Formats: sequence, structure tokens, C-alpha cells
Amino acid sequence: KNPMPQQRMGAATATTSSTRTRSPASIIFLIQLMLSSTIRRSSSAAAFTFSTSTTRLRAAASLSGGKSNFCSSKPTATTFPAIAQYNNKSINRVRTIMSESLSASVNGDMINGDNINSYEFTEDERYLFDTFGYLVIRNVLTKEEVAEANAVLDKHMHKVEERMDTALRNTKEGTPLSGDGKRGRMDLGGVLEWPGDDSRVFKSILAHPKLVKKFHGLLGKGYRMDHMPFVIAQEKGSEGFSLHGGTVDCSSGEYNPFLAYSCNHGKLHNALLGVSVQFADADSGDGGFIVVPGSHKSNFKMPQSMIDGEEYTEFIRQPVTKAGDVVLFSEGTVHGAAAWNAEHQRRICLYRFSPATNCYGRSYFGSEGRTWPEAMYNDLDEAQRSVLEPPYANRLDRPNIEDDGSVVLTTRNSKKKEFDRPNIE
Repeated sequence: KNPMPQQRMGAATATTSSTRTRSPASIIFLIQLMLSSTIRRSSSAAAFTFSTSTTRLRAAASLSGGKSNFCSSKPTATTFPAIAQYNNKSINRVRTIMSESLSASVNGDMINGDNINSYEFTEDERYLFDTFGYLVIRNVLTKEEVAEANAVLDKHMHKVEERMDTALRNTKEGTPLSGDGKRGRMDLGGVLEWPGDDSRVFKSILAHPKLVKKFHGLLGKGYRMDHMPFVIAQEKGSEGFSLHGGTVDCSSGEYNPFLAYSCNHGKLHNALLGVSVQFADADSGDGGFIVVPGSHKSNFKMPQSMIDGEEYTEFIRQPVTKAGDVVLFSEGTVHGAAAWNAEHQRRICLYRFSPATNCYGRSYFGSEGRTWPEAMYNDLDEAQRSVLEPPYANRLDRPNIEDDGSVVLTTRNSKKKEFDRPNIE
């Protein structure tokens, strides 16, 4: 908000012997600087948190007392647990400079009435995901869609399975992540098989216009759903989940190619991507999803006391999220869940996606033994259906969602296919 000192403008200011004039770059910078103080909103987020309503979001972060923190007008993340909180008064706030969002529809490229070209995977997002191993995408679902999904969940909540049996618990008893021991995590499956409009919002995530280009940037073209999505719910006091995952497994210290993250020649590669859709707010200290930023590049196993949330908690973060936000995280990033502390019920739907040729889970075989459950295909559009393809290479007639939202087949020429067919058969 304070104007930058003149002497720090550097090359952005042109000076003559008698007068000082500003270059076009300098003028644009000053306009952006002035606008940033008026157009910033709580939903514009910061650092590794992005608003889907803009095509570009720049975030600057500073260090305070040797500790890094990334926040907007309200905290976007908190360390876990409360004893490791930063003093917000000592933290330098992040200034965001947002450019003009796209307004024109290019070639009529619309998915569900939304212009897919308005939502890019930006250079900032690429850098921050590569650095921290996760992103929070703001406002993917509208308030109306969140309300619709929650009404559906209310209708199906009697089907939840609560993990009360000791053999089903996901934490070590008596540790900070284990909760009060009276409530377990609640799981609810089948969300893509629910009839009619009950599954509409949940199916929209498969090829959501605000997410497709993020998926392409993190998984490549031809990305596919790898696991059956399911809802996780937590009541106050219910247990979380001990830290797990990692490109190098956080427990064993062994390289895990099935979850690994890598970046080669400027391309990000996630063997498995977690996609957590938020249907309830998770404010600072509420609990829920926690992550160890940067752990997707770790080369050693994690101390057991850290896995259980007993030590080194200042390095574990709980992103602040709102209903409608989506958390994207590499399964190569060590993550887990804190015990739930809020009065309201935590609700998320967890998906996992993988590159075209990767497969971690075997859910795509389905209960029928050949494919995903038949009911899952009902009312899917062409783009959503393409995400349910089994693992195989793009060049072998795999339907691909393009950046413009269209679905095309990538294929070899017909003569090669005709030549190969009798040899294969």
C-alpha cells in the first residue's frame, strides 16, 4: 500500500538531465499497485492459494524471523497445532497483483456454460506446486452447488461407515492426531453412482472447467480417475490421519514410484494426484487436511514422532479452506489429517487422478469385473466419460480433453492400425 521509494524503481524509471519521466512499464506497475489495494478480496488468496476467477495471480512472500508464512487479508494456512501458531502482527502480508480476467469466449469453448479458457494453469501455480507440493484452488464450486451437494449428503448420510474398530483407526492412540477417542472418521462411498441430480456436482469434478488445465499441468493430457471418490466426514473430536505418503515413503524411507513427484524439462509429473473438494469451511485450528510443504522432494524417512504429530509440528501446516475450494496435492507430498476441533461437521470428497498410463488402484475393474460400476456412466458428458478410461497411452485412440474443452482422439494413421491388427489378433 505504501508507494515504492523512487530510488528503488531502477530501470522502470527513465531520467534525463532536467526532467524525470516514467516508462510504460513503470506506469503499468503503478496502476497495478494502486489497483491491488482495491480489488483484493478474501477469496483472492495468496502464495500457493489461487482464485479461479482470474487468469493470473502474482504473489510475493517475505520472511519474518526466519519463518516463512503465506497469507492474504485472512490467514490461508496455519501451522499445527495451535501452540505453533505464528504471531500475525509480526508477519509481512502478501500483496497480490491480479491482472484482468479473460472475458471473451474463444471458439465458443464452453463446458457446462463456463468458458474453460478463463482458467489457466499459471506459471505462478507451476512454481508454487513444484516448491510446496500442493495448491488450494478457490471457489471452484459456487455457493449454490455447495448447498446442493450438502443437501444430497444429508440425504445419504445414514449410509456412512464410522471407523470405530481399532483395526480401522488411522492414528496411533493417544497422539495429537487421534482425537478424543470417542469418534472415528466417517466414510461414504458411491457418490458417482447416485441417481439423477444426486451425483451431478460430484461428477462435475471429473472435467470441471476450472480444473481441467490444472490437471493437464499436473498430470498431462489424457488424465484419468484412479480411485473411487468418497466422502470423508468428521464430527468434533473425531480422529484424523497420521502423516503418510511421500515420493520417498515417509515411514520406510524407500523410493515410491507409485506416488512419486518429479519435474523434468519443465514438465511436472505426479504419479498420483489427490483432489479434495471442500463442502464445509476449515478455519485456522479447525483441523482436517494437513501437509508438510516441500516434502515431495524429501530424500529421507520422517521421524516417527513427526508422523504421529508429536514433534516438529511447526513444519506441519493446515491450509485454511472454504466450502467450494479444492485442494490439489501430490500423493508424493507427505500429508494427513488433524483431529477435528470445530463444532460443525467436516465434509470433503476425495478423488485421485493419475496420468493416462498410470494406475495405482484397481477400482476401474469395477464390481462387474470389466469396468467402473455401470451406474457411474449415467448422465456423463463426453469429457467426463473420457476421464473414466482405463490406463493406456494417448497415441492408442485415447479420448483426450483438449485445453479448449473439446474431446479428441489421438491416434496413429489408419494404415499402421490395419497392419498391426492381424498380428495382434
